[in-house]
Amino acid sequence: MKKNIKIEIKNEKESAHDFIDAWHTAEKDQSPKTPKNRIVFQNLETLLSTLTPRRLDLLKVMHDKGDMSIRALAAALKRDYKNVYQDIKILENIGLAVKTGRLFSVPWESIVAEFKLAA
Repeated sequence: MKKNIKIEIKNEKESAHDFIDAWHTAEKDQSPKTPKNRIVFQNLETLLSTLTPRRLDLLKVMHDKGDMSIRALAAALKRDYKNVYQDIKILENIGLAVKTGRLFSVPWESIVAEFKLAA
């Protein structure tokens, strides 16, 4: 089964509403639910500053080549180790990259970004 993750933009009020809806759903039905794979950003600017073209390239290489060390990633991308390290840590912190031992991977087949053009 393909694992997909959705990236959304929601303000604090919308995020709070989603949380309350999930809480009420959980109270009504005690059966375990499949968690939604999603990342929420407060605005488009934050999303774009986090998912830079270089970080997207990093995700693509990890997806194509499988588990890799930071050194191997830096060599594959012809980038400085320190910069790749910083980028991979950001991707790991938001849940787009996963660390197993000393290796990093991307557990997603696709990343879907959705945002509204009007507020």
